[in-house]
Amino acid sequence: MSETQRKIPKRIANTVIQSLKGGVVPRTGLPYIAVGRKNEIDSLLRDVDIIADGGASFRFIVGRYGSGKSFLLQTMRSYVMDRGFAVVDADLSPERKLCGNNGQGLATYRELVQNMSTKTRPEGGALPLILDRWIQSVKSAAAAAGISPSDPGFREAVEKQIYAVITSMNDLVHGFDFARLLTLYYQSSENGNDEMKACVLKWFRGEYATKTDARRELGVNVIITDDDWYDYMKLYAWFLRQAGYAGLIVMIDELVNIYKIPNSISRQYNYEKILTMYNDTLQGRAHYIGFLMSGTPQCIEDTRRGVYSYEALRSRLQEGRFSKDGKRDLLGPVIRLEPLTAEEMLVLSGKIAEIHAQLYSWDPHLSDTDLADFIKIEYERIGADSHITPREVIRDFIELLDILYQYPESDVKTLLGSDQFVYTRDALSEQTSQSSGDGFASFTL
Repeated sequence: MSETQRKIPKRIANTVIQSLKGGVVPRTGLPYIAVGRKNEIDSLLRDVDIIADGGASFRFIVGRYGSGKSFLLQTMRSYVMDRGFAVVDADLSPERKLCGNNGQGLATYRELVQNMSTKTRPEGGALPLILDRWIQSVKSAAAAAGISPSDPGFREAVEKQIYAVITSMNDLVHGFDFARLLTLYYQSSENGNDEMKACVLKWFRGEYATKTDARRELGVNVIITDDDWYDYMKLYAWFLRQAGYAGLIVMIDELVNIYKIPNSISRQYNYEKILTMYNDTLQGRAHYIGFLMSGTPQCIEDTRRGVYSYEALRSRLQEGRFSKDGKRDLLGPVIRLEPLTAEEMLVLSGKIAEIHAQLYSWDPHLSDTDLADFIKIEYERIGADSHITPREVIRDFIELLDILYQYPESDVKTLLGSDQFVYTRDALSEQTSQSSGDGFASFTL
């Protein structure tokens, strides 16, 4: 174990190892295993600065399954929360789309709001905290103006400041309704009406199915729907800025689920929603908000079913003649992830070995030469230069660590050089060379 290694809480170490072993990206502990992607992160952080200044951005992250798209999104999630942003994220699925006839768009909105996170609440569910912090900040501002909380005019001064915030929202689409619910939340908070506060939160989360229910419980005749949920995302961004945050970052993963929609008209409606978001960010109709969407090359570039099947998007997003492998344009709307190098995977393997050692309180006895031998074997697969992904290598390596931990008498050199390993490796090499690279590979020891 490295003397300079940071001590990792077992809870986080377990999350990191189990998530990576399961082929998913951990939501916590990413700084301990961050490797590579410096250029991509720097480019995205430039967008973040623009958003904080009142602008907006929209980027696609494109890469094969297991190439690190979700990892990059979660890494950016940590970065922007540290910079004072709120983050909402969701994975699309058959039940969650950008729009649909059966509430699929609203289901995505609900997932986004449920996962709303801040630096002090990184695990999600931050909306109540944000609203309460906003009320407290307004009260603090009133107190700073020289009005004592015990003064009869204190509440009136607070309401004036709240009125100034919500008035700034009235010119935005649905801004009046959003501001009205903010006022209702403040009044409920001041009156100690927890039931009403819960109803307001229910409204903000998009959980009212009918206007009748909202009118009965809140006295309002509007609810968030499939058609207008995106407008409320823009309102959240504006409000968050007034509440002391730098802005809002919206992360949407698994665009492939739009690609998989069998009905062409439904797919086009979803791509039209993306076009609306894209145009708003570029034309100055959205403020303090950034969008990051990720998908595979096929779900983006397929001109029959993918994003590029919608001509208005294809003409905006398609790369020119000068961007190519090794010289990608990282300032364009589409960022294509190139594979991590063998050297970067070597560093990542070392980090994972240290975390595994801390989690299970053991010493893997892995030398730099052992790590290099493992990486060499992985990258010697036929077609590895174009097909192997970080997910495959990581899963293989954690499996190797698990075997070494459970069978202390095992020797890493013997395991890596065993006939069974070589046989399995050769078989996988053949599969890799014949596949599109969308599956997983692992070896058996």
